[in-house]
Amino acid sequence: MIRHESQLPVPSSAMVIFAHPDDAEFVTAGTAAVWAEQGCEVTYLAGTSGDKGTSDPDIPTETLIEMREQEQRNAAEILGVKHVEFLRYADATLVPDLDLRLAITRMIRKHKPEAVICQDPTSRFVAQEYIQHPDHIAMGEAALAAVFPSARDHLTFPQLIEEGYEPHKAKYIFLAGSNTPDVWVNTTHVFEKKLASLKAHVSQVGEFDPTELLRTWGRDTAAEARRSGFSTSWDMELAEGYKFFQLD
Repeated sequence: MIRHESQLPVPSSAMVIFAHPDDAEFVTAGTAAVWAEQGCEVTYLAGTSGDKGTSDPDIPTETLIEMREQEQRNAAEILGVKHVEFLRYADATLVPDLDLRLAITRMIRKHKPEAVICQDPTSRFVAQEYIQHPDHIAMGEAALAAVFPSARDHLTFPQLIEEGYEPHKAKYIFLAGSNTPDVWVNTTHVFEKKLASLKAHVSQVGEFDPTELLRTWGRDTAAEARRSGFSTSWDMELAEGYKFFQLD
């Protein structure tokens, strides 16, 4: 079922859950900027600090962690994201076990987002061009399990109540990077913010200019929205797409 844009919520609060610094800037930064402009309090939650994300053998791990965390904070500030949290699991080793689920559940109960954006754990590849990073799959799987049922049920992880984190039920779920999107967000007017936020990840972007890459992705996504008959998609030059769920 394709929902219409007029039916889509602008949440009062949202949490964007992702595996690595810069993940969100590629696929959800436009949405974060749009929502922040409309008064949504956006929180970023990174599963790792990207401590494997370099080809330079001379950079110490701790230095890389500090660098990438600061880059993520800089990117978030550009977008209007209010809070940035790091779980600091080791990069490239994430598994969707109970430990990771507990850590995400704690953050959901702490920030109490009305909406959650996370990576789609069912998207293993994109055409013949991209194989999904296993951390993305693991983080998406753990995030969904944290949203439902762990954050909701007081008997799940009762130690969190002892820590002061009461149960919370998120109402809206947006799966980013999905191969079967059914809602789209018009990100045309915030493109420069999205681009600047990605460029803030200097250690990852280097001298590469991602402008045309992001424009191409945004245009292709907007075209997909039009092919799907999404309302107001004809006004979209650039868009981000999601698989959408509204929980009872």
